[in-house]
Amino acid sequence: MATLKVKIQEDIILENQNYGSKRTKEITGVNDILKRIVSVPANVDVSLVVFQDNVGTNTYPNIDVDLLKYMRITNLHASTDINLAVIGDTANFQIVLQAGHSFMLSKADDGIAVEGATDTSPAYSGFQEINRIEVDSGSSAVNVEVFVASA
Repeated sequence: MATLKVKIQEDIILENQNYGSKRTKEITGVNDILKRIVSVPANVDVSLVVFQDNVGTNTYPNIDVDLLKYMRITNLHASTDINLAVIGDTANFQIVLQAGHSFMLSKADDGIAVEGATDTSPAYSGFQEINRIEVDSGSSAVNVEVFVASA
């Protein structure tokens, strides 16, 4: 078992005032690491990670839903944004992941709750398993880095 050390650092000085921040999180109990750069063709939706129960002998991109410790998806393109979908048992949410930016996740089992399109008051209940994470590159081919640590 290993410990993954994740560091997030922002460096900025605005009007001679330092507003920078550095955070470090140590994630223990890591047994498996998956790191891959996925080439996503234009106009094609690609599953980056698929979460399942008792993965066993399955191969990438299948990850055991109960064992996820940390995941980062980074859009490696210099100028093209991508659409990222987090898909659960009965719902999904989508975000735009700008060029050069990352999306992080630390829990897939009961990891998302999605409420109605007009609901602006979160209930923080009804969480469900994440089944998969897909990327839509739009009309441009892009490279996406996937880094997963699991128990």
